[in-house]
Amino acid sequence: MERLRKIWEFLFGILRMSLRGGATYYMWLGFLGVLLLSGILAYADQLRLGLVVTNMRDQVSWAFYIGNFTFLVGVAAAAVLLVIPAYVYHWKPIKEIAIFGELLAISAIVMCLLFVTVDIGRPERFWHLIPGLGSLNVPSSLLGWDVLVLNGYLLLNAVIVGYMLYKAFHKEEVNQRFVVPLLLLSIPAAISIHTVTAFVYNGMAARPFWNASILAPRFIASAFCSGPAVMIILFLILRRVSRIHVRDEAIWKIAELMAYAMFINLFLAGAELFKEFYSRTEHLVHTRYLYTGLGDHTTLVPFAWASLICSIAAFLLFLVPSTRRNEVTLVLGCLLIYTGVYIEKGMALVIPGMTPDTLGEIYEYAPTVTELRVGAGIFAVGFLVFTLLCKAAIPMIHRTYASEEG
Repeated sequence: MERLRKIWEFLFGILRMSLRGGATYYMWLGFLGVLLLSGILAYADQLRLGLVVTNMRDQVSWAFYIGNFTFLVGVAAAAVLLVIPAYVYHWKPIKEIAIFGELLAISAIVMCLLFVTVDIGRPERFWHLIPGLGSLNVPSSLLGWDVLVLNGYLLLNAVIVGYMLYKAFHKEEVNQRFVVPLLLLSIPAAISIHTVTAFVYNGMAARPFWNASILAPRFIASAFCSGPAVMIILFLILRRVSRIHVRDEAIWKIAELMAYAMFINLFLAGAELFKEFYSRTEHLVHTRYLYTGLGDHTTLVPFAWASLICSIAAFLLFLVPSTRRNEVTLVLGCLLIYTGVYIEKGMALVIPGMTPDTLGEIYEYAPTVTELRVGAGIFAVGFLVFTLLCKAAIPMIHRTYASEEG
């Protein structure tokens, strides 16, 4: 009974702290609420009328929703970039803020699952994925594996965050023998969610644009670019609007690790482009559609080159210590790499893989207003989850480290 009482105290305490704030905080929550309501109304239309309200067709059956899903899996996996220096090398400046990587991972996975849900034409049939009621077709189905690793990673991070906040709320010592193995387990778990997602694409022999063994390493390298870029911007914001202390050394170390990841990502992309253009097989048509266009079909060309230019510019900014330690150029680099990877893992990955289709037909896809509204609503959910979790976590984290330093 005592344990149950403490759990209820913790849950109500978290809720109370999450909903307490000033006028700016409530304006931010109201803005997210408006986006969420707009997304719900748009999705209601999609449910009522079907996927015909999107621009997805037989030729391009994966598009805006799945592109965002793929990108956000990378953001969720990037939490490992904080866990390794914090709990493998016990580097205190990052260890103090590592929990925010877990909070971001939870928010990103929630958005991932929502993007998959809205992409399904008959979401009420989700029960087919529940073991015992339906069938995941594991081990033969890669989609089944994706469901398992994503939900498993979400559960793992929820347990880690819930346990650490529960102990901080009650001012109790964290049992390192319990939480550290879970944190170390999150490292291969983070790698697995993006590897399996890459294998979902990679395993489609009829889609030669995706059918490359280098795809999984590229996914992981790009994840270690985009995810930390989001975290750095969030840390800079949290440092200004809250009492949490984020050391410059921690931000600079994350930026340095990002520079290595950017180099690997650009190198792997260059190796893939060399293979495609030098071999000049019939499969080059998909890469040509992306970078040079096919006849009058050039919709993606500006986006592809913008992605490449943004990624190279960000790499150069992060390569030089003076620019990655300057807050203005640091933020600029983060925005550039976020934009570059968002395009690379979204429209520049999904659309060319299906264009031209297996019959050679070219269908020029662009998301509808309905898709954009639903997508904005899902991002609002993710930001809302992260905001509420941070609002509750920051006072407890601040109190914990203040007492340790005192």
